[in-house]
Amino acid sequence: MSLHPVLASVTDRLIARSGSTRRRYLDGVRAAEDARADRAQRGSLSCTNLAHACAAMTDTVKGRLTGPTGPNLGIVTAYNDMLSAHQPLETYPALLKAAAERLGATAQVAGGVPAMCDGVTQGYEGMELSLFSRDVIAMGTAIALSHQMFDAALYLGVCDKIVPGLLIGALSFGHLPAVFVPAGPMTSGIANDEKAKVRQLYAEGKVGRDALLASEMASYHGPGTCTFYGTANSNQMLMELLGLHLPGSAFVNPGTPLRQALTEHAAAVAVEIAAGAPRYTPIARVIDERAIVNAVVGLMATGGSTNHTLHLVAIARAAGIALTWDDFHDLSAVVPLLMRAYPNGKADVNHVQAAGGIGFVMRELIDGGLLHEDVNTILGTGLRAHAKEACLSNSGVDWRESPAVSGDASVLRPLSEPFSADGGLRLLTGPLGRAVIKVSAVKPEHRTVEAPAIVFDDQNDLLAAFKRGELEQDFIAVIRFQGPRINGMPELHKLTPPLAVLQDRGFRVALVTDGRMSGASGKVPAAIHLSPEASVGGPLAKVRTGDLLRLDAEAGTLEILIPADEWQARSAAVPDLQRSAFGVGRELFGGMRQLATSAETGAMTFAHPLWADADAAAG
Repeated sequence: MSLHPVLASVTDRLIARSGSTRRRYLDGVRAAEDARADRAQRGSLSCTNLAHACAAMTDTVKGRLTGPTGPNLGIVTAYNDMLSAHQPLETYPALLKAAAERLGATAQVAGGVPAMCDGVTQGYEGMELSLFSRDVIAMGTAIALSHQMFDAALYLGVCDKIVPGLLIGALSFGHLPAVFVPAGPMTSGIANDEKAKVRQLYAEGKVGRDALLASEMASYHGPGTCTFYGTANSNQMLMELLGLHLPGSAFVNPGTPLRQALTEHAAAVAVEIAAGAPRYTPIARVIDERAIVNAVVGLMATGGSTNHTLHLVAIARAAGIALTWDDFHDLSAVVPLLMRAYPNGKADVNHVQAAGGIGFVMRELIDGGLLHEDVNTILGTGLRAHAKEACLSNSGVDWRESPAVSGDASVLRPLSEPFSADGGLRLLTGPLGRAVIKVSAVKPEHRTVEAPAIVFDDQNDLLAAFKRGELEQDFIAVIRFQGPRINGMPELHKLTPPLAVLQDRGFRVALVTDGRMSGASGKVPAAIHLSPEASVGGPLAKVRTGDLLRLDAEAGTLEILIPADEWQARSAAVPDLQRSAFGVGRELFGGMRQLATSAETGAMTFAHPLWADADAAAG
């Protein structure tokens, strides 16, 4: 099957748009490769430096680290045991070290990075650190690898900001090969639609906190990733599409023999592609423009998280690639939706795995000309080799063809019979700026809303108004001063239940915000990531309660319907700069808030030299 013309067009313009920055990035990678001179980085260290790095190792490992042969793998881990998704990572370093040593190599834990959970901080002050934690993780990854002891790296992480942060950090060491090692989802708990129903009942005051807590505990109940298809599991899908995972490893449950076999085999692949090995494959050769386009296609085909309209842009920029929201919009228009998982359906990712898994989706897209098959991956055999299903064999792990037919047509469908003809992600433009909206779970009759604005500067003010019964009407909720420069761009997921309640009562409601909604955004239309943000002169700061707004997801427009002269003469509201300045560690992130770029450029807090000229020109 030939490549779809829109896919080819988007890729060509991405290559052209990225020309100078991609060249500078690859020049830096080549300089790092030349500095190695085909020898392990540690071979250039002085005796004193190398002794420090070996001091705690066994005599066997010391011999290998100080000898001329055998790669040394750096392990960067996001382990903690508060978060279910990362708790299984506790045992991974020992497994990886043992697997490497069996192959005559070595492995060391290079460093740890923080892993915070949006599910824990949702609606509280800590959420204002969440997005910036991605960049802290990227910097932590760079610090871990800065010892120049490593020939390849293994990255252990799962959730929302952790995998993007690890990948951004890995790309700053573009000359090092990289293998990402997942932990897998927890087993299924209560049905997702039942969980959503209890949340709405609680929002209406019809059940108490005891019923809500019992429901949530039955859903989030054991080790592994949360099973709904939000940002964490979208991350795992993306690592499959990017060829940085072992095939079929994203949704294998922790604590199973197959999960252990996959983890051990990850070390073997890292040894095979390490610097100095015949199949040396640095991550800079894996993440190119074609790979980034594949990632966006995977996001659309699976109904993945809107958070990746930030993260994929930031990841691409870390590799010198200028991905834009226009690229997302154009690809979404031609990539059919092949997967339905909560919040876009009733199934969870365990059902997705049982029905055929990500390999099924990949094969359908490749056969339909909707993925670049001829990309570099950690296997070195093109992307089709990753459209497989992992299984146990006598030697540990093996791969077989993904099922030819979906095991459940309510969860996975072939390209010939998609759930919808497009990926459900749209770009909205108009006098208020540029925003994105995900309509995968929004019924067609709810995709256009024209109603008066009710303006809030804090999500808790909307929740309080709902509890007071003041929102029983058609309206568009405007939540402003929620962008990266003002408070770190927290998710506003707690708004979903009350807005869903009002929509179910027959009111026409929508949300417009310069903040984030969630990887789990659902059935209420939400124009999110509005850029420029209100706190830096964005037009949203001029909107007042009572202004007539029109959100049209089908036409791709976001309008304010007031006389032009009145709009031009209106002054902007002034944000409260102290609201998010102190408490829960927020005072430590003031510098990051000042440096943050717009949502459309990835909300990055790095003064990245690759982009200094372009960002300065864009203001």
